Order: sequence, then structure tokens, then C-alpha cells
Amino acid sequence: MVKGATASMVAVFVIAVAMIQLVTAGRPAGGGGEEGIISCGQVDSYLIPCVPYLTTGAGDPAPKCCDGVRSLKANTATADDRRAACGCVKAAAGRYPVKDDAASSLPTKCGVDIGIPISKAIDCQTNQLSIGTMKKL
Repeated sequence: MVKGATASMVAVFVIAVAMIQLVTAGRPAGGGGEEGIISCGQVDSYLIPCVPYLTTGAGDPAPKCCDGVRSLKANTATADDRRAACGCVKAAAGRYPVKDDAASSLPTKCGVDIGIPISKAIDCQTNQLSIGTMKKL
């Protein structure tokens, strides 16, 4: 019951982190676009496998977690998608016990080079992060 909801919300947080990476990448929108903006349900589905890592910070994220982070990145080609995913993750992080260290280390542990700080306090509506740090995306 509550465990499943917690897992979903933590997963949303991870996806938001990935979305923040994409928002700051400065890359042109590659596809998707006007058809629809990513939903929190979609974000959840990508990040559910990351819940154990995000709530405990123990060990390394599961391979399926990192696959989800990469899938989130691949499915958030537009700035609107990235902002929406960021909002989903930020909302979840405010309600569930996500470990800040685990959230900030997730991209590196998954081999996704974002070069930006990850924070629950991020403003998802602005591009306040460095664009030049996203070269390996």
C-alpha cells in the first residue's frame, strides 16, 4: 500500500533528475514535441526500479534503475517534457524520504554525465544551470 506509493514517488524524483539534465543540455528538441507532454505516470514507470537506491543510498542503483534513467532522458526531447518530469520528481521528493546524496549521485552511478547539481529545491521553470556542462549527453 504505502510502500508502493512511496516507490512510485521516489521513482518520479529520479526521473526529474534526468529531466533536469535534459533541460540544461542545450540540445535541440529531437522529436516528439507537440503530441503531448510526458506524464508523472510515465516518469514513475521509468524510475520505480530506483526507489531502493534513492531511499537508502546503499550500494549501487540496480541496472534496471539506470535503464530507466536513460529511458527517461530518451523520452524527454522537448523543454516542456523536461520541465514536466522535473515537476513530477520535485513533488515526489517533497513527500518521500529520498536521500539527497543518493539522488545527486544517481546520474554518475548510472553513467549519465550531467555535470550539474541535483536538488529538491531546483526551479523547474527556469534554465538556471550551466548549459556547457552537458557535452556527453
